[in-house]
Amino acid sequence: MTRKLPSTARSLPIALLRAREEVMGPIRAMLSDVGITEQQWRVLRVLDEVGAMEPTRIAEEACLLLPSLTRILQKLEERGLIARRRDEEDKRRQIVEITPAGEEVIAANLETSIALNQAVRDRLGAQHYELLLDLLNELAPDGGGAADLSEG
Repeated sequence: MTRKLPSTARSLPIALLRAREEVMGPIRAMLSDVGITEQQWRVLRVLDEVGAMEPTRIAEEACLLLPSLTRILQKLEERGLIARRRDEEDKRRQIVEITPAGEEVIAANLETSIALNQAVRDRLGAQHYELLLDLLNELAPDGGGAADLSEG
């Protein structure tokens, strides 16, 4: 006897992917104009919001794998958007921070990012939007992470 899978219309992984593409499409367009990737944007957002930190924590906060982050940091450093330095207390540790140029990228796109987020919020309604965030954050192992990066 063959077990029938639920309809793809009711598949959580597929629904999450569809929703992600719906939300990220306009954000990707914004970032394309700036010449950075969505992963680079997340790194800049985390550093702008939380401050200087180790790459391992950046990877966690920005939902990236550490090997991918290594390449992303290299590209951001080449563009002068982040700076890396050795930790004063433990020279084995590296600290990454956003530069004034990186802060300018965030500031120059802040209004657009907020407007795109507001469009999703308006489409869902404030109550459903907040409920969706709460439910999605419940799926995360740490309850959604320390940083609130809801604006893309």
